[in-house]
Parts: sequence; structure tokens; C-alpha cells
Amino acid sequence: MLFSNFSIDFFIFGVMPYIALTVLVVGSIARYERDPFTWKSSSSQLLRRKQLVWGSILFHVGIIIVFGGHLIGLFTPIWVLDTLGIPYAMKQWLAVILGGVAGIAALIGATMLIHRRVTDPRIWRHTSVADIGILVMIWVQLFVGLGTIFLTLQHMDGAEMVRFMTWSQSVVTLELNAWAEVIDVHWMYKFHIFLGLLITMLFPFTRLVHMVSGFAAPFRYLLRPGYQLVRSRRQKPLPKRGTSKVTPAE
Repeated sequence: MLFSNFSIDFFIFGVMPYIALTVLVVGSIARYERDPFTWKSSSSQLLRRKQLVWGSILFHVGIIIVFGGHLIGLFTPIWVLDTLGIPYAMKQWLAVILGGVAGIAALIGATMLIHRRVTDPRIWRHTSVADIGILVMIWVQLFVGLGTIFLTLQHMDGAEMVRFMTWSQSVVTLELNAWAEVIDVHWMYKFHIFLGLLITMLFPFTRLVHMVSGFAAPFRYLLRPGYQLVRSRRQKPLPKRGTSKVTPAE
């Protein structure tokens, strides 16, 4: 039994992060190269639009805050907190309050989106297994994450938070023994991390890839060509390069 628990902990905290990051990067690149036209989130906004709007706003705003909070909370170097004089307990309270409110909003939004897809036959016919599967997984992840708040409230000195920060940052710096830092945490934390890594691995193969497009859109706009060629159907083909001047479109 001891060996079994040891193996599971080593896999979740010591091996799975690297598998997840590799699949995320390689899978995203491969999908974009092979199927660029699937790099989107299929729309069903014409059906039950009001429920979609409210569910989508709650879900997206909540999930962005939760995701951003996890990134900042886990990967901010501990020495930065010490230098700025930010008490660990204060950071943990901020995470509980802000993360709790955002998590509840995202959970309500996800519930509305799932209900909309499952109960409307027209939407259900156009829903793939991957669509509903990843949404349900995120719902479970949000539910478990909110459940860990009750565990966190039992030790608000920030010590547990520092352990997770140390582990996360050690993974990035390739310290292979970092997994031992969190081997004895509560099983709910372990399940929360396992689900997060699993969602990361599934990211390139689901509708979640449209998140990357959302972040990349402003940069593509700034780097777009400065001139746009516009001509009518009756216009003759453009002359060869260097023989005529092309004016920018108005």
C-alpha cells in the first residue's frame, strides 16, 4: 500500500507535469499545422441566446480570474513576497476570497452552459463528446477547487500555500525531487492538481484552444500588413510587382 501511494504521488507531482506541458505544446502546434480551421470554438449563439450570454459571461470572467490567480499565486517567487513584506497569511486570504467569488461565478456559468446544451435537443445534436466532456471536467474541477477552500481555512498561516508554490516553481526549474514537497497534502488537493494537469493535456484537442486565439488576436492585429488590396469583380488583374503603385484601402 505504501509503495502504491508513493507511486501515485510521484506520478502526479513528479512525472505528470512534464507530460502535460509536452502534450500541451506539441499537441497545440500539431493541431494548428494540420487542422487550422478547427482552431476555434463552434458557435450556437442563435439558440437560447439569453442563457448563453449570462452563462458565458459568468463562466469566462470567473475562469479567467481563477486561472490568472493560480498562475500568479503559484509562480510568484517567494522572495518577492518577502521583499515586498507581504505576509503569507494575507496572500492566502486574498486567494480564498477572490478565488472563492470567481470560482462560484465560473461554476454557476458552467452549470448554465451545461444545462443549455443538455436540455435543448437542437444544441445537443451539434454538441460533440469533446465539447460536453471538457465542460463537465471543468465543472468538476471548479467544484473540487471550491471544496479545497474549506481545507485551506483550517491553516491560514500560509505554510501550505508556500509548499505548493515551492513545488510549482521547482517543476519549472527541473528540480526532479520537488514532488516530495507536497507528498503528504490532503487527497482533495492531489485530485485538484491531477484534474488540472489532465485538462492541460486535453487542451489541444478540445474547444479550449480558442483561448490561445483570444490572447494572440491583439498581437496579430499589430503585426498585420499595413495595406489591404480591394478591387471589384470587373477590375482587371493587378499588374506585376514593380510596374504599378498600389494605394492603401480606405
